[in-house]
Order: sequence, then C-alpha cells, then structure tokens
Amino acid sequence: MFINEVKENLTQQIIPFWKSFKDEKFGGYYGFYDFDLNLHKEAIKGVILNSRILWFFTNAYTTIGDKECLEHAKHAYEFLKDHCLDKEYGGVYWSLTYDGKPEDSMKHTYNQAFAIYALSSYYGATGDKEALDIAYGIYKLIETKCKDSVGYLEAFDRTFQPVDNEKLSENGLLASKTMNTLLHVFEAYTELYRVDKNPQVGEDLKWMMDQFADVLYNKERRILEVFFDENMKSISDLNSYGHDIEASWLIDRGCEVLGDVAYTKKMFAVTEALRQHILEVGYDGFSLNNEDFKGEIDTTKIWWVQAEALLGFLNGYQLTPEREDYLSAGKTIWNFIKEYIIDKREGSEWFYDLDKDGHPVSRKEIVGPWKCPYHNGRMCFEVIKRGIDW
Repeated sequence: MFINEVKENLTQQIIPFWKSFKDEKFGGYYGFYDFDLNLHKEAIKGVILNSRILWFFTNAYTTIGDKECLEHAKHAYEFLKDHCLDKEYGGVYWSLTYDGKPEDSMKHTYNQAFAIYALSSYYGATGDKEALDIAYGIYKLIETKCKDSVGYLEAFDRTFQPVDNEKLSENGLLASKTMNTLLHVFEAYTELYRVDKNPQVGEDLKWMMDQFADVLYNKERRILEVFFDENMKSISDLNSYGHDIEASWLIDRGCEVLGDVAYTKKMFAVTEALRQHILEVGYDGFSLNNEDFKGEIDTTKIWWVQAEALLGFLNGYQLTPEREDYLSAGKTIWNFIKEYIIDKREGSEWFYDLDKDGHPVSRKEIVGPWKCPYHNGRMCFEVIKRGIDW
C-alpha cells in the first residue's frame, strides 16, 4: 500500500506539477510560484533550482520509464549548458534573469556540486558525453579553486575570488566552511563515481568520509557540526536534524557506490549514531522537528526535512531490520506527509513548511530558488527502487 501511495503522489501530482513549469519561450523552468498559486513568469531562475529539476526529470525517467520526463530533462540540460554555464570563467552562476541572463554571477561550491550531480545523472541516463565533460570541467574547478588542505571553501565571485559566504550562513553567523556544502559535494561526487568509476573521484570520496568521521562528527553529542571557521573549527551550537538524517543515508549510499569494505564499516558507526540520535531528539512521534539551536528546539515542519527523515529512517531499517522503531518512525512520518505536507489544492504540490500544529502559516512559496522537486522526488524514487512497502 505504501509504495503505491508514493507512486501515486509522484506520478499524479509531483511530476505533472513540475512539467507545467516548463518555459517554452526562454528555456529552463519558471522560477517562482507563490503560496496563492500565482505564477511569476519574470522571476529570477535559480541555477540550483534548474540543476535539481534536471536531476529530477532524469531520475523520473530512469525510475518509472516516462519518456516525456526525458524530454523535460533534455530541456533543463540545454538551459544549463546554454545559459547557466559561464563560458569565460567556468562553473555555473548563482541565478539568471527570467530570460536567461546572469542575475547573480557569484560562484558557490554548493551550486557547482548540484550541477555535477545533475549532469552525472543525465549522462548516466543518456550516455551524452558532453554532459559528462561539463561535469568534469566543474569538478576540476572545485578541486583546484574551491578547496584547501582542510576542507571545501564556499563562496566566490565570478572569477573565483573568495567572497563572504552569506548564501549558506544563518543564525547570525558567517561561516567559512559548512557541513551542508561538504555533504552535497560528497553527494555529487558519489553520482559522478557511480556513472564513470574514476579512481581519483573515489579517492576524493574517501577524503570526504574522513572529514565527516574525524572532523565534523561530534562523537559526544552524536551530531555533525554545521558551521566552521577557515580551519574547520566549529563556530556554532547547532544540531540540524534534517541535515543529519539526510547525511546518514547519503553517506551510506556513498559507501555502497564506492564498495570499500573498510570505509563502509568506519562510516556505518557514524551514520547509525546519527540516525539513533535524531530518532531520540528530533522525532516527536509524528514528524521531524527542524533543528536545535543553543538548546532551543525549532518545531517548524519543513517539507524537505520530512522527506529526508522518512528516507533516512527507512534506510536505517533496511540496514538493520531488527530496528523496527525506524520502520515505525517512517510510517508515522509518511502519514504526516500525506495528511499535512502534501498540498491538496488543485495545481499545487507540497507545502514549504508548517507550524507545529500542521498549518502553513508562513505562506512560503510553492516553487522558488530552494523549493524544488529534489527532496520529495528523490524520496519517491528511493522508495520505488528499494521496494519498500508495508
């Protein structure tokens, strides 16, 4: 029943919704759809949004065989190649105007990673060598311009000169390095390695797993530290529940793709501790809270956090079938998603966030630079591919 409900949400709501945002005139996909379901055709087009849409339609095609999704993926790929990619300095811009001109030309490592993630998937699905070549061009930029001896740097101007990392800092902090960027570089390189098995990318994955286990992971608190100075010293007292549960299964996936027994053993000790801790402190019996900042629990229910929590706990259950508490948590979170997160209004998809009582009081957008089909779409793909049901 569960897997059928997930398939129905994917095929009857999520995929048709995102197909409707195709911009036939200027390319790519429209960048903003407000809470009241008004389409803003002249809104900026976030490159992260476009990369995630490219990834989404590619994986929709490989998961359910919808050939129309492959055409949508090609549309997103052409927009990335022709407009998002900086032909002079390399890498992808942060955002574009509605008609495909650079709006914010900064280069962010996080943004470059999502382009690699999408391009790698697209190459894996189509065999289009051009997409793989572009992915490797961005990969080389990250490794030569966006990394030092202790971690991945974050924000740069168009020519890859460092600038303040305002895009991925929060809570009054200005971080030089972040767990979030490391996680999504790892995710991107996992996909690049999956489709091409480049030994150097495999070594990069090992280096990042050492970073997670030996630098970011706080063994006493069973959390991944989030914000860091230039020397990878933590500068915040923050436990991001969504990122920790997401990291738990993405790291497990990286180990699976890499196939290194020693790293799989090493990293399972970390990922299982993260899962267990989030179950204890972040899960409220129905859904996952957002975060703990200096001892204050943010009970906001965010769409992507629920999707990652469902997937993270089900992944934990598959790895350790005796942990039926993970399965139970997955079941209740799916029920919460069905009841509250999925927007029942015609012409909508999932709400961005809800208050602790399940009401979308923030009235945040349904589509925007960060609101995309990546988290909920990926949750659906993973459930289908893994054959998880009850």
